[in-house]
Amino acid sequence: MDFLNRIFGGGSRGSSGDPDGLYYYVRPQGCDEVIRVRINRMNDLSLADDGKSYWVHKVVRGIKCRQTVDLNLYFDSNKRLTNTEIENGDLVDVSAYDEWMAQQNPNP
Repeated sequence: MDFLNRIFGGGSRGSSGDPDGLYYYVRPQGCDEVIRVRINRMNDLSLADDGKSYWVHKVVRGIKCRQTVDLNLYFDSNKRLTNTEIENGDLVDVSAYDEWMAQQNPNP
């Protein structure tokens, strides 16, 4: 489902030097920090019980906010995102991450 990738920034490449990296952005509940989560398409994904699709589980914790977030991502046989489950946080888009980062470094 490409619309999930567009909404949450998933599937976006970090740079041309990171073709296997998929990036997602998480905001823990009760915190303003936005954390970038990198998924390696070639190493982090586990084959699901159906033998065709993939999934990954990440426990995410930021530097400023100590709230942990459980993130489960599900992918089809072509390693495209199909579903997300998140506890103790929200998936946000890359612009929320960029905005949070800009607030951390107001004088570039």
